Amino acid sequence: MKKQITLLFALLFSFAANLLAQKETRQQLNFDFDWTFSLTDSERYITKPFVKGECVEVQLPHDWNIRQEFDKKWGGAVAYLPEGIGWYQKSFSLPASSRGKQVRIVFDGIFMQSDVYINGHHLGHRPYGFCSIVYDLTPYLKPQGEENFMAVRVNTTGGRPRWYAGAGIYRHVWLEVTNGVHVETYGTYVTTPKVSAAEAEVSVVTTLKNSTTKEQTVSLLQQVRDSKGQCIAKCKSEKLNLAAGGKTDVKQDINIFQPQLWSPNSPVLYVLETIVKVGGRTVDVYNTTFGVRTVKFDPNRGFLLNGEQVKLQGMCLHHDAGAMGVAVPFRSYERRLEILKEYGVNALRMSHNQPSTEFLDLCDRMGFLVIDEAFDKWKSGNSYYTRYFDEWWQRDLGNMLLRDRNHPSVILWSIGNELIEAWSKSDEGVERAAMLQDFVHKMEPTRQVMLAAQNNHQDKFSGVTDVIGYNYLEARAISDHKKYPERCFLISEELPYYSGAEGNLRSYTPINPWSVIAAHDFIAGGFIWPGVDYLGEAGWPSKGWPNGLFDICMFEKPRAAYHRAMWNPEPMVRIAVKDPFADIDHGRDLWQWPSIVDHWNFDGKFNGLVIEVLTTTNCEEVELYRNDKLMGRERAANYTNNTIVWNIPYTPGTLLAKGYNQGKEVAKWEIKTAGVPASLKAEADRMEIAADGQDLSHISLTLVDKNGVKVQTDNRRISVKVSGEGRLKALDTGDLRVDSFCRDNVLTYFGQALLTVQSTRKAGNIRADIQVEGIDKPFSVMITTK
Repeated sequence: MKKQITLLFALLFSFAANLLAQKETRQQLNFDFDWTFSLTDSERYITKPFVKGECVEVQLPHDWNIRQEFDKKWGGAVAYLPEGIGWYQKSFSLPASSRGKQVRIVFDGIFMQSDVYINGHHLGHRPYGFCSIVYDLTPYLKPQGEENFMAVRVNTTGGRPRWYAGAGIYRHVWLEVTNGVHVETYGTYVTTPKVSAAEAEVSVVTTLKNSTTKEQTVSLLQQVRDSKGQCIAKCKSEKLNLAAGGKTDVKQDINIFQPQLWSPNSPVLYVLETIVKVGGRTVDVYNTTFGVRTVKFDPNRGFLLNGEQVKLQGMCLHHDAGAMGVAVPFRSYERRLEILKEYGVNALRMSHNQPSTEFLDLCDRMGFLVIDEAFDKWKSGNSYYTRYFDEWWQRDLGNMLLRDRNHPSVILWSIGNELIEAWSKSDEGVERAAMLQDFVHKMEPTRQVMLAAQNNHQDKFSGVTDVIGYNYLEARAISDHKKYPERCFLISEELPYYSGAEGNLRSYTPINPWSVIAAHDFIAGGFIWPGVDYLGEAGWPSKGWPNGLFDICMFEKPRAAYHRAMWNPEPMVRIAVKDPFADIDHGRDLWQWPSIVDHWNFDGKFNGLVIEVLTTTNCEEVELYRNDKLMGRERAANYTNNTIVWNIPYTPGTLLAKGYNQGKEVAKWEIKTAGVPASLKAEADRMEIAADGQDLSHISLTLVDKNGVKVQTDNRRISVKVSGEGRLKALDTGDLRVDSFCRDNVLTYFGQALLTVQSTRKAGNIRADIQVEGIDKPFSVMITTK
């Protein structure tokens, strides 16, 4: 027992010493707070603070565009929101612990055409708005104790993407403080070239930098820690001489015995701890999270993870989140992924740009397979990137590869989407695709490369990359597989309901594309366009694309029942009702779904009228009851899309569906006729959040009648006031036909709204007071912040 206690104390001491070493050698300081912003443009902002009345205080992430007024002249691609030029400023002094050290600033994302200045010095210009940007501040900082002045110019004029990309410093900003000898930002490259149940070979390449003025003798040690923080493997220390101002790559190998493999069902992560010593003193400790797994796309078996065939049950995602625009806090990302995970999604395609680092961190931890995408268009097709491509493509693509290469969730690099070059009979597009793929293969060869090809593309174009993504072309994929059996296929964009015939994309065949994907092993999987509604690519009065399976609040739509049934083994059944008069933002024709709702509320003139009722299920049979009367029992296999169609005369009351497997009831679902709104059901996803100025609580607001039944056909205006140690972050309903995203009151949509509150940096309580039109009783929700 004494020996065990001694060992425990030794482990605790080692862990504490390690934490202390990290704190002394490397700091990552949050740089999100205490900024000022002005939507004006002047060269004097480089060195002179804004004058009174010229600016507002903001915290990052910040999207100024989402709070502006809609105007048709700007076009639906950008959600009818204006272009512009804005400036950010911040004065700061560094902590005493940074004295004599190297200081870098890391912007996770600035959209777009950014110029960054420190104490009047121009650090650099970056046109692309989706990459991370790193600048060395060290030579330009003022002596300890004096204030430094940072200014950032952001310019969205001159062309934007064909979706809403926002405006501003819309992702986090960090200060990195290190000693002169250190691991560069994104300076470790961890791969697992050999993996078996018995052993995994971990290969590490570390980029070391010597920013001092003399040569240094450096020792480099790598060790691997498991999820409990225990060191399970290490390599021999490497000793080298590093020239003044120089940098070098050091390769080392480690073996992990009986590794736990990373997968969506078991997303086990390890931490590589890189320890840098000079003269026996630890000068840097750099941690890299990684997973042990193998990935491969095969022309016959589709996608193989750890040697096993896995069908990609995917969604395409843009990175905005309703009224928050593209300045999306961590918790909003996390909630979205929690909902998608429960729904059955195992794969995500980032459309059409690299996501934030914290989003990929979540995908690693939660178990999602990710297609990391660099570009939409390249040089043609009126692309906003055309004027930058030749000068910047290597740096922008290289940034994605460097930054994201250690994420086990990333299984495929995408170099482009729906390229106009795909239609060209010349070899221009083929050569350009090959050029980009060769660059990726040289810089990050452990993953294959894809691009997404649209309708009527040239055969030779889709034969360039390791994997070819077909957008809405399931039928052509089947034909092309026969012609080109060596090619690897996936459906990079999949319609949510209709299928297109080969040569006729708009055949509106009412057979869900997933049934085609699931039936063919060679198709690695499919990615629904889109998984979640997003801003931009809109048709007035809508401000976004409304054809997702989830709306901007992450409320699941009735149309989502099919993929829920197909993607989950648990027996389920859902009920929907066809209603051609429903107040639904249908969006573009090809991406539509038959107009359905999940309520049983129709006015008196519908009494006795026969209505189509749909029961979608993964069960063998379904019974349907109306007001306790059995209306029939049907086999799902006799209907397309696992959706049984019933013709039921309307009578108010209850519809109940029961699912059966082998004659045994295994699932049920019901919808009821609701009365008038009598109350509000307010449910917070978390009653306690962090008092860090960033954390969120999402409060769903639902109209219910006196019996607690959701009321979807009598929408009411909801007004919100937030007080205490929090602020109103967003108020959404899921309806994209809005007049403004800057609001404290909304009309519910199908009886729902979502209130999002954000903490301040002071512990206490957040109080949300809610008033519902027509209901005298006030409602309130109290959230604790710690």
